[in-house]
Order: sequence, then C-alpha cells, then structure tokens
Amino acid sequence: MGNTCVGPNVGNNGFLQSVSAAVWRQRGTEELVPTQKEADGSSKASAAAAATSAPKESQTALPVQSTPPEPVTISEEVPKRVEAISSDKPGEKVQEAKPVEPTKPKKPPNFKRMASVGLNIDSVLQRKTEILKEKYSLGRKLGQGQFGTTFYCLEKGTGKEFACKTIAKRKLTTAEDVEDVRREIQIMHHLAGHPNIISIVGAFEDAVGVHVVMELCAGGELFDRIIQRGHYSEKQAAELARVIVGVVEACHSLGVMHRDLKPENFLFVSQGDNALLKTIDFGLSIFFRPGETFTDVVGSPYYVAPEVLRKHYGPECDVWSAGVIIYILLSGVPPFWDETEQGIFEQVLKGELDFVSDPWPSISESAKDLVRKMLVRDPKKRLTAHEVLCHPWVRVGGVAPDKPLDSAVLTRLKQFSAMNKLKKMAIRVIAENLSEEEIAGLKEMFKMIDTDNSGQITFEELKVGMERVGAKLKESEIYALMQAADIDNSGTIDYGEFLAATLHLNKIEKEDHLFAAFSYFDKDGSGYITQDELQQACEEFGIDAHLEDMIREVDQDNDGRIDYSEFVAMMQDKGFGKKGLFK
Repeated sequence: MGNTCVGPNVGNNGFLQSVSAAVWRQRGTEELVPTQKEADGSSKASAAAAATSAPKESQTALPVQSTPPEPVTISEEVPKRVEAISSDKPGEKVQEAKPVEPTKPKKPPNFKRMASVGLNIDSVLQRKTEILKEKYSLGRKLGQGQFGTTFYCLEKGTGKEFACKTIAKRKLTTAEDVEDVRREIQIMHHLAGHPNIISIVGAFEDAVGVHVVMELCAGGELFDRIIQRGHYSEKQAAELARVIVGVVEACHSLGVMHRDLKPENFLFVSQGDNALLKTIDFGLSIFFRPGETFTDVVGSPYYVAPEVLRKHYGPECDVWSAGVIIYILLSGVPPFWDETEQGIFEQVLKGELDFVSDPWPSISESAKDLVRKMLVRDPKKRLTAHEVLCHPWVRVGGVAPDKPLDSAVLTRLKQFSAMNKLKKMAIRVIAENLSEEEIAGLKEMFKMIDTDNSGQITFEELKVGMERVGAKLKESEIYALMQAADIDNSGTIDYGEFLAATLHLNKIEKEDHLFAAFSYFDKDGSGYITQDELQQACEEFGIDAHLEDMIREVDQDNDGRIDYSEFVAMMQDKGFGKKGLFK
C-alpha cells in the first residue's frame, strides 16, 4: 500500500534483503522509518496446509452493475533520490565498499510503520459482511507484515483450517492505502481457481480491521528453502520455474500484473520435497490493459526490472523478476547486487550477468540461454511468459505445448459455449449475485473489450479484444463465441452475459451459489423446476427454447421435472451439455 522501496541492510545481515514496496516515494519528516506494503503477513507466514475443500462462502450479495465502472486513473509519483549513506563517525569520509563474494541470502528484518490514527473511513469493503468471529476462531500468529498480521484460523462449523490476514484500519492512513486493500482482494478473487495461486475464502470487515480468510500453507517460503539448500539442481529449478512462470502467464492472460515477484512471495503447501508451490501477496498487483504503460516505481530492489526504475513499463517486468528468481534458484545469489540500494539499482540498469563464477560453469547452456533471454533490458526483446514456457529448458519432458495456450478469457468462453441453455441461465443468475469485489477483475476485462463504453460488446470489439489477448481465431470461431455468450440473441454481449460467460467454474460450483440459482428457477419452492417455471425463466431471459428438450437433458429419473440433485449434477459436470465449438 505504501510506495517506498527500502534498501537492504547488507553488512552482516546478507545481501538478499528486500522490501515489498514502491520505490522513492516522498516521505514526511514524521515517517522516520521506511514504509512498506506488506499488508499480508501471509507473505511471511509459514503456515499450513491447503484445505482439501473450501468452506461455503456466504457473503452478502450485491447486485451486479448493469454498466462497467469508470476507468481507473493511475496517479504518477515524483521520484525521490536515494541519498548516499553517511558514516557513523562525524567528519569521517565514507569509502566505497569493495564488493565481497556473496554467501547465503538472509531474510530482511520487518520494518514497522509508526503508529497513526488512520484514515477516517466508514467501510473499506463498501458492503456489510458477516461477523468473522461468529464463523471462525483465530489462533496463533503466523506472520507479521507492515499493515497486516496473519493468524491461524479454524472454521467453527467444519473444523477446516485456514489463514486469516487481519489489516488494521488505523494503519490505512491514505485513500491510496484503502484502495490498495480493495484491489488486492479483488485480484485474489479474480485469479481464484489457479492451482498455484493462494485461494481466497472470503473477506470480512468490522470496526477494527479488514480480515481476509484464505488457504493455509505449512511448507514455508521458497526463500527459506533456497537458504537451506544453497541452490537447486537444474531439474528441480526447471520444475519450479515452470510453476512460477505459469503463474505469470495466468496473471497476464487475466489482465493482472503482479509487480512484486520474489522468493518470499511463494509458499509451499507442506514440508515435503514435492509440495505444491503457491503464489501469495498481491498487494502491489494491478489490473492492466494490453499496451498500457505505468510510471509508479514499485517492487523490491533485487527483483525490480530496469524499465520500472525508468518509470515506463508494462507486464514484461514480471518476466524479468521471474528471470531473477530462476538465476537465484540455479546459483543461490542474485544476478545484480551491491552493498547499497542505489548500487543495486545501478547494477539492475547497467550490470553484466555473471555466468563465470561457480556454479555456472557446470550449468547447462540451455539454462543460461533462458536466463539471458528473460533478463534482456529491452522489454520488447524479452521473452513473454508463454515463450518462456515453450523454451526447451522449461518444457515438460522436453516437449513443447501442442498449440499456443489460450488466454483465460478465451478458455472460459469456450467452456461456456459448450453448456446447455439452462446451465447458461443458472450461471447468469449466480454472476448477478456475486459481490463487487468478486467480479471487479471481469469488469476490467469487459471495459478493455468494450472500447466505445456502450455497455455492449459487438462482434468487431470481440474480434479486436481476442487479438489483443493473443488469441488467433477465425471469424467463424469468433462468431460462434459471440452466439454462445449472447444468451438473449440481441446480437451483442451485454455486461451480465460477459460475466456469466467468463466466470471461473470454482465460483459456479459453491453450494450456496448453486442453491440460490436453483431457488431462482423453483418459483414455488416445491423442490422441483417444472416446465412452467422453466418457461417463465426463459421469458425473463429473452430465450426461445424447446422446454421439453431442456428438461430431458437434465432429468435423470425421467419424471418430467428437475430436482436439486439433478440440477447440481448438471452444474458440476464440466463437460455437461452439447459438444464444444472448438476441438
């Protein structure tokens, strides 16, 4: 939330200290210690196991807006020069320190922000939430960040274990801090469902703070494992690189730039060597549109891309940061380092990659080739995340993907196209009852495609939008997608239809959402959806349909109506309905 980049304390404390925050923000004299956006203590939490199944999420639903929100304005920040470090002894001239051979990295200390009364604001989440302590019991502290503290969290009704990050409202001193908390929660909801991204369960708010309940990971940080091992074997490093860059590719395809990738922001779900790796801490992440550039300088010193320091960058900066992590996985040291913050930045901008020192002579040329191509200073010449995944060193079993990876939007549109009309209507009902924070990411994507801000996506806009996210489709395929998403056959895709067509299946399959959707169709509360009730729903949606066929497709016991178990079976079957439009 704060945009201050704090330099590492090199000396006796190691060289790999970094602070997750923006660089060079002007600070008042009252801020005697550096501020840092580490709102989630979860980035430092070495807490416990990914839950086998998520609990029911029963947030107070808000109606979906009929039109997208106003575009977000990105404010520029004035850079502040990093001052030279002065000597402890008065009158003594500071000599330039000679570079020393780095040993093992050590973790940064926790910088604490000075106490403040906070920003006077009624609600951060802008909605009424359930009371956290009625549903969960909080236990021991798992981690401490600048703005937030992460606790062990037990769901009272089920005994399931989670983590809860509590962000104290008194520490949110600016409107920007509040917006950062909202955006972090929105982005976590937007990315939900990816196997290597921490899962959010729900967000709560009371008079004291905002509480984010999420998946619990017990395996500790990737950072700590690098320290324990020194460095990884090439095979192990390649497997981890595949996960890290896969997350980057998923984020970018959903219009999200992480902006703070580093080993501290990856946790293992358990202590085992083959434990799943999860990305955490989206406090500096932001939504972006293809071609959009940013100027605010954020990130962590060793991992920040040169174009970020030059205040003109896009999502390519995440690939650079991932390249730095891969370099560290292979060698145990960062590619660009110095004993001062300013020195680190100068190395990032102008330093040479070292492939001479141990262990690089014993590392394959293929690995070096990948690192070189990820750490190209010109972002236009740098590999994309997808190109990294296709590199011979990263490929699974040495085999490249058969075809280019679809963007997340295209994948979801294809899934939606394969569904029957009842399932499409049900998803539309679910989408319209999600909270604003759960659909904020899809709103951003709708705005990106709806270039004339009409609230309707035309064929041409969909065609251009698919091209912008890297999808290469024939016009006939785009037309098929258009028809599939256009539930009311108006010739365009409105906002509600877009939400339904691009909603991730993990939201569709939650029990409370399924029951609410079933209840929408079951008008009389009999426990069955009858032909008359289905006809009424079709009229409300403006759909012409063969009602008997719609019921027959779902009606497993052939009684001419749809009960709740049959409805749930339809909704949870990813392949249910007609054949897909794409092979």
